[in-house]
Amino acid sequence: MEIVVVGCGRVGAELAFRLFQKGHQVTVVDSVVAAFQNLHPDFRGRTVEGEALNENVLGRAGLASADGLAAVTSSDTLNVVVAHIAREVYNIPNVVVRNYDARWRALHETFGLQVVSSTSWGAQRIEELLYNQEMRTVFSAGNGEVEIYEFTVPKAWGGHELDELLPREDCVVSALTRAGSAILPDRSTTLKSGDVVLVSATFDAIETLRRNLHLTLEA
Repeated sequence: MEIVVVGCGRVGAELAFRLFQKGHQVTVVDSVVAAFQNLHPDFRGRTVEGEALNENVLGRAGLASADGLAAVTSSDTLNVVVAHIAREVYNIPNVVVRNYDARWRALHETFGLQVVSSTSWGAQRIEELLYNQEMRTVFSAGNGEVEIYEFTVPKAWGGHELDELLPREDCVVSALTRAGSAILPDRSTTLKSGDVVLVSATFDAIETLRRNLHLTLEA
């Protein structure tokens, strides 16, 4: 694939090198020539110096034939505009933008862009790891709005149904593993201590589940 990376900071440089290692034809665009020093010494893709909104720069970067574009500068407005041009003017099928400042994330979503918000996602993951070690995130969709979590059923919840444990909204059970064998349970499934459960949930729902797990139940 021919992929254009706009922005050669730490994220852009790492992304460009990873794509290059996978055998893609990569072109990196940045307005500051010194930024290209962030690239790995073994990177053998193209670099284009210039303003990303300049039509000539975009032409030299090869947007007319590109299969994908990643706008990963530290300017949210620049990322949005470049991505919009790539999609609407050059008809690039796969466009991804970086959200740098979480307060501007709504701007990306307004344009219907595929957005990765490392700030929002990173803060949420750090929060989870600081005080929720008993529940592990195994997959994150989007920017963490929905994640798949894994937890082990504590002794207090043995003999109770999943429906008693799970929040009523925004939480779907995905799998239950017992003695090494996995099943697709429903909410009426009776739990046993030591069961490993996978659920897909929003962050708010998983907070409710965490509170439920710590409830003291009568035997």
